[in-house]
Amino acid sequence: MYGDLEQILLQLTQPDNAIIQQATAQLKLAFKDPAIIPALCAVMTGSQNAESRQSAAVMLRMRVKKHWKKISPDHRESLKTVVLQAFQQETEHTVRHSLSQLSAVMVKHETPDRWPALFTLLNESITSANPTDRQVGLLLLSKVVESNPESFKPHYRQLLQRFAVILQDLENPTALYYCILTLTSMTAYTGSEEMNLMRPLVPKLITALKHLIMADQVQASEAMEVLDELMESEVSIIVPHVPDIVHFCLEVSADTTLSDSIRVKALSCIASLIRLKSKVVLKQKLLNPILQTLFPVLSAEPPPGEEDPEDDENSNEDDTDSESPKHYAAQVIDTMALHMPPGKLFPQLMPLTEACLASENPYKRKAGLMCLAVLAEGCADHIRTKMLSSMLQTVCHCLSDSNQVVRSASLFALGQFSEHLQPEVSKYCAELMPLLLGYMSALNQAKIGHVTKAFYALENFMENLGPEIEPYLPTLMETMLSALNNADNLKLKELSVSAIGAIANAAKEKLVPYFPPVIESLKGFLVDTRDEMRSLQTQALDTLSVLARTIGKDMFSPLAAECVQLGLNLSNAIDDPDLRRCTYGLFSAVSTVSPDCLKPHLTAITTIMLLSLKSTEGVTAHLEEDKTFVLLDDDDDDEGDAILDDEGTNTVEPDITGFSVENAYIDEKEDACDALGEIAFNTGASFQPFLESCFSQVYELCNFPHEDVRRAAFGAMGQFCRAQHKVWLENPTEANHQALQKLLGVVLPSFLETVRSERERQVVMGVLEAMNGVLKSCQGEALQSPERLKEISQAIRDVLKKKTVCQDGEGDEADDDEQQAEYDAMLQEFAGEGIPILASAVPADIFFPHLNELLPLIMNKAKSSCTVADRSFSVGTLGEILQSLVTVSGGRAVAGRLSNRLLPVLVAGVRDSDAEVRNNSVFGLGALAQAAGPLVAQDYPMMLSLFSNLLSKEQDRRVIDNLCAALCRMIMSHMDGVPLEQVFPALMARLPLKEDLEENKTVYTCLAMLYSQSPAMVVSQLVPILSASCHVLGSKDLDNETQNTLVVLLRDISQRHSQEFQGAVGSLPAEQKTTLTTMVTQS
Repeated sequence: MYGDLEQILLQLTQPDNAIIQQATAQLKLAFKDPAIIPALCAVMTGSQNAESRQSAAVMLRMRVKKHWKKISPDHRESLKTVVLQAFQQETEHTVRHSLSQLSAVMVKHETPDRWPALFTLLNESITSANPTDRQVGLLLLSKVVESNPESFKPHYRQLLQRFAVILQDLENPTALYYCILTLTSMTAYTGSEEMNLMRPLVPKLITALKHLIMADQVQASEAMEVLDELMESEVSIIVPHVPDIVHFCLEVSADTTLSDSIRVKALSCIASLIRLKSKVVLKQKLLNPILQTLFPVLSAEPPPGEEDPEDDENSNEDDTDSESPKHYAAQVIDTMALHMPPGKLFPQLMPLTEACLASENPYKRKAGLMCLAVLAEGCADHIRTKMLSSMLQTVCHCLSDSNQVVRSASLFALGQFSEHLQPEVSKYCAELMPLLLGYMSALNQAKIGHVTKAFYALENFMENLGPEIEPYLPTLMETMLSALNNADNLKLKELSVSAIGAIANAAKEKLVPYFPPVIESLKGFLVDTRDEMRSLQTQALDTLSVLARTIGKDMFSPLAAECVQLGLNLSNAIDDPDLRRCTYGLFSAVSTVSPDCLKPHLTAITTIMLLSLKSTEGVTAHLEEDKTFVLLDDDDDDEGDAILDDEGTNTVEPDITGFSVENAYIDEKEDACDALGEIAFNTGASFQPFLESCFSQVYELCNFPHEDVRRAAFGAMGQFCRAQHKVWLENPTEANHQALQKLLGVVLPSFLETVRSERERQVVMGVLEAMNGVLKSCQGEALQSPERLKEISQAIRDVLKKKTVCQDGEGDEADDDEQQAEYDAMLQEFAGEGIPILASAVPADIFFPHLNELLPLIMNKAKSSCTVADRSFSVGTLGEILQSLVTVSGGRAVAGRLSNRLLPVLVAGVRDSDAEVRNNSVFGLGALAQAAGPLVAQDYPMMLSLFSNLLSKEQDRRVIDNLCAALCRMIMSHMDGVPLEQVFPALMARLPLKEDLEENKTVYTCLAMLYSQSPAMVVSQLVPILSASCHVLGSKDLDNETQNTLVVLLRDISQRHSQEFQGAVGSLPAEQKTTLTTMVTQS
């Protein structure tokens, strides 16, 4: 058989398809014979032809990988011997490589302890005096360890000691390369006993990488993965060496003679270090050297005759996120903004940025603008409160720069500001809208790449304008509709459709006059099946979803059923993840307006979405296969090539060297989770038959490799709990109650474990938000399990004390000045929001011991040295907690017990320089009075004096509104403590409320109560009362219940005190007279 087999293998390498097919057929026959194993072994060791030896090794590997159990024990043993023999005598690198891969597959079945000869050979070769033997031994070692790292754990100490020597063999780059690859595979499995041996290897690793870069940049780039692996798995190993790693990476990043890919690798390494260990980077004074290296990279000019990808009109705009050093340098600054305190970052960053902005060189000006743009997300509070005006001025000045590269960058910066610096940036509407509309007026003349950036800026700015958009609506909609109807360029139509979505978010019902032509255009796009329409269709679906949520139920409901059908038709006709994702968004939006339209289609909708959640499309396993033998991948037996064969659990996966995930499929999974959660909640009982299958599929995604999908999965799980709770409330059967408790029993422990152990801060924020949503909806039902209240309180405490994994788990460290990154503060805010929700869910005395532990952590953030955001959060949370105590049993007693601790904090807050802090503190004092009532009677004079003082000089309308509401709460809670003769007229003089319209309910409820107790006092202030009432009667500024209370009150006054009433009405303007008379006389 040996001779025939060798002949067949030789034929497989011929450049003739007919010969290859004939050889393949013969080989399939040969594979039916059990003697195939020894025959392949004979070719592998005895053939004179290197290609045949390699082919035999590959065939054996495919056989072993799929059918190890079917190989007889004798053949297995001889194979173990022959492989090592072949490896020792082989001289060709390609064959050795295939032999090492064969060994790697065998190690998955035959662990090192069952194959002692393997470890003996490895030991001998990697300690050999011969450099080639060491290379070959390390090649084999890297493959077998990568294949089954855990099984080598008993040998880690010995290997690490050996690596300390090998890493100094700087003249042998191949040995360094395979040594580092092995170390990379081991890192995730090292325990504390190996740590001490790994730590001193880091400096040697860096030196080895430097030498490897000189020898082979491709290998060096792959070997640099070891730094990522160390950071992700065992970051404590590298902490002492952070300066060395940073300086090495900076050296590589700055070296323009090196390839882009290795420079990008170095920059992404720096970004990872900042993400995981920003405090160490700052303490070691590495921020300045990093910035000094980044700026030349960020401002580098492209080669003569070329442009940066994002400025190149001919490049595909979807590919502009290029893996260039310049792009990654901006990402490093973005990472700094997200993970460093602005107070530490800005003093070092801004001088460099300002120097760039003042430069004659357009690429330096562009770098300065890119820098401002990427700061907006992570340092939003700092910029909004301290430097927004000057930064906007800079960006607007650059919008009219003579160089288009600079103008494009300023549009990008303006888009980033508009997205992240709300609401303050919208206040510059009068200055910015004319500039942006100027860009729109030249739509057809401009280059589409530049227009895309103008639309990005305009959309982000418009989306958040709210009612302020009204004066610009005619111009905007005329521009967009004209582009939809006349533009030849599909990209321009797509941009206009997207912009209409942004306009709708701001204009809401004001867009109604333009609705018919918009809908006609969108429908036209959605029924056109040409391939080139795909992007436009995707955008049309997105905009349709926005319209469903914003245009008003009456306008959209008649279209709802047709929209659902359109979405289903598209997802059945076209296989495209982006398109499917947008249909899910549309179904979800329709469920908020007209859930009944969705109910008949739930089977079809959930089927498509579940397929998206299960799909592994777009997740590519990188296989280390020899592509030559694809023909044989359906090798022998009737089982064909199924990896899941009849050996079940003993199946061996392919040789996976990593995963890559395509963004479109990630987005599809993320949006499917979001949509399923919302649809489940909105369709209620109709969703019940699908809840279990959807839940189990979403639950599996909690461990998905990409954090956005994990976050969305947790969000959907929270929505499923809320949906089940709503179903139980509507139909309180025992079965529905048990289903709710079963769901909560899985979801809440999963949330709590994730808060503790998840590494990605964004995911933990999402989980805390989802948990708050579940607690708010389900209240005490979520806390039925005996330990649940304690566990949730403990999780909140851990986040507030910075003890979770995503906070670098150090906890309680005495920060020299308590500065932290804004997103770290935001994470703590999400946790803090859970405290008032818990306080409203259980009797006050049960929650008090937990509240007692949490309060100091909240009050700590009210100190004057803390940021405005922290102070505002602190007093705001205290106010919300007190508000919660108003409605729960035992709340008054607990509020009374807390008053002495909370009063000083809230009183100091009322005197704060920041309006939002004053506002929240005023609200907190009102809530304290409402919750504790007579128990704080002795503090009323001090509070009234404080309020009186504030009222005389306060300029901020929201603070004034909250002052009015706080006084009302004091009156309702303990009327005897308030000198009404002085307070009531002053209070009425400040009406109507202008900003915090939710407090109208408090004010008019108080008014009704006062009238029942002291009608004469209310009648004495009839003119301001009636004038204020005209502003809220019949408007959305007052809920229905309070509207009714107010109308009943006014009718009673008009009947009992008709003379005074008529007199007061007579003093009002004509329009107000009509409003009042109509409301009071209606039956």
